[in-house]
Amino acid sequence: IQLVESGGGMVRPGGSLRLSCAASGFTFSSFDMSWVRQAPGKGPEWVSNINTNGGRTSYKDAVKGRFTISRDNAKNMLYLQMNDLKPEDTALYTCTRGGGSYYWGDYWGQGTQVTVSS
Repeated sequence: IQLVESGGGMVRPGGSLRLSCAASGFTFSSFDMSWVRQAPGKGPEWVSNINTNGGRTSYKDAVKGRFTISRDNAKNMLYLQMNDLKPEDTALYTCTRGGGSYYWGDYWGQGTQVTVSS
């Protein structure tokens, strides 16, 4: 099982990034997926999750209205569109198989760094 994130980088406040997560080694369409982030010196925090067909999504309050999670089951891809980025969004962003606001997924990628700074 592999989860490989990409799309991170450095942006100014108010900017946008689109993160991608390429999944392999399991039946992607059968699993809910999540994004988790970890800021420097802090523990991981759940950001968003999506159900198997993309019809149900959930978000951490701090990112609601700014972030959008989506998936393409035909391509085994998970995405996180991040708009109006703020310095407090700076973190390592990781996709996980499964997971939600009160439990962690069972497989995690290596993460992609997002830095928001002027």
